[in-house]
Amino acid sequence: MTPPSHVAVSSETASHLRVVVTHYGGPDALEVVEEPRPEPKAGEARVRVLAAGVSLPDVMAREGIHPETPAVPFTPGWDLVGVVDRLGAGIAGIEPGQVVAAMPIHGAYAGWVCLPQEELVPVPAGVDAAEAVCLVLNYITAYQMMHRSAKVRRGGRALIHGAAGGVGTALLQLGRLAGLELYGTCSSRGASVVTALGGTPIDYQHQDFVEEIHRLAGDGVDVVFDHIGGAHLWHSRKALRPGGKVVGYGLISSIRGEGALTSSRPGRRRRFRGAARFALYIAAGSLLPGRKRVVPYSIQTLKRLKPAWFRHDLITLLDLLQQRKIEPIIAQRFPLADARRAQELLANGGVTGKIVLVGEGARSEPS
Repeated sequence: MTPPSHVAVSSETASHLRVVVTHYGGPDALEVVEEPRPEPKAGEARVRVLAAGVSLPDVMAREGIHPETPAVPFTPGWDLVGVVDRLGAGIAGIEPGQVVAAMPIHGAYAGWVCLPQEELVPVPAGVDAAEAVCLVLNYITAYQMMHRSAKVRRGGRALIHGAAGGVGTALLQLGRLAGLELYGTCSSRGASVVTALGGTPIDYQHQDFVEEIHRLAGDGVDVVFDHIGGAHLWHSRKALRPGGKVVGYGLISSIRGEGALTSSRPGRRRRFRGAARFALYIAAGSLLPGRKRVVPYSIQTLKRLKPAWFRHDLITLLDLLQQRKIEPIIAQRFPLADARRAQELLANGGVTGKIVLVGEGARSEPS
């Protein structure tokens, strides 16, 4: 029997907080508004957000330069974990009170959101919401690059750029489970984290990672995970052994034009910046001797093309989390109203792990 429409599980006041990007620009573009909670349409469930991830794509969307940037005003937030609170008409197989995860790409910085049922993935009982939200963007990105793009094999070697960050620490943990020999570029501050997660740290500020890889690993690595893009992709290719791959994702410098974390031209939506150069690297990598390829990865593109893969991979990762085979690193938890401060911290760089916004009524620190 289909549950009745608009089944509420709470008698709290019917308002909530929502973070809004009012214009493309710096952290001052983020405003917190209080408004009535949204009502689910047919086929949707309303979800009370317990945790929303803070990511570089959120910052780049605020600046107006990420390919997935909506028109202003909009609410940022790629990933969330929450509790189903109310059901729209025609919903079956999901109940109020169920904890779910989703990757809406924008909209997660809010107390309540309404999402199509097919976007919701059940979260096992007893899992910490802040840890679970780390899986939705960071760990799926890591898992799919490792197993669907690179198709790694036990005993292989991997170099991870930004190894102390959210995706980097996910790659280290999943790489260790996959039996890989791991190397990671990081600052001196992040070296202890990389070592603790089974990797050999390479200080990108004082060492040439290509020279270090060939000193430590002889003929090179089987895969490099590169989120920087631009000419850095081609330099990463030099760290490969014959037959290896550079998996490019995020591509911060390709989109921004520079490696800095704050756009000098806020509001300009450069959707295709660096695309021609990336295409050239892909073609050249396939044609030049040595079979050292450069391949792209985009979580949102793969999710749209293969939604069943996204769901399968998230369920797999949630199971690993429940078994404590992976343990996401939470850099810091902020209340939703402090989204501006959370983004400023991320944009300043040097964050180890994932910054998480906790929803209204949820704890801001782990018990």
